Amino acid sequence: TRFKCDWSSDVCSSDLQTLLEQALAESADDQDLLTEQSLALEKLRRHDDMETVLRKLMRLRPQDPQAYNALGYSLADRNIRLDEAKKLILQAVGMAPDDPFIADSLGWVEFRLGRKPEALKILQSAFQARPDAEIAAHLGEVLWSMDQKDQALDVWRRGLRQDADNETLVETLRRLGAQP
Repeated sequence: TRFKCDWSSDVCSSDLQTLLEQALAESADDQDLLTEQSLALEKLRRHDDMETVLRKLMRLRPQDPQAYNALGYSLADRNIRLDEAKKLILQAVGMAPDDPFIADSLGWVEFRLGRKPEALKILQSAFQARPDAEIAAHLGEVLWSMDQKDQALDVWRRGLRQDADNETLVETLRRLGAQP
């Protein structure tokens, strides 16, 4: 069954989570369902449950970098357990060294760890490889924090052209009071 909804609605996320739980009751190790469940749990801000699901995916697919990256990024984004976040993301990098979204996660955790020059280098490379709105949000925030406001605004404008509704980018601009 395909379930389509606006992720900004907690009701929708909750309904989807209920459907996923029912489907997983019949097929507890269905990796696609588990992946969808981790996304729904993240949107519901049920981070402990999301972590449990992602760790299960890591056990089921130990050579798939996505679950490692997802959990590492979630920890970094919430600014918690940053050493563990970096370790998870580095595992993902080892499996998919050319993935710009995984590089984005690594740049983001480096920024959270206070390593701005390293974060900037990684995020610039990721954005060059894939000028995505979420990567733009992170790169722009690093530039902004380093008082490179004009460059940050330029990156954010490029990100908005890619996806003006990107939740991460919109929230970053709101939080920083930036208007590209």
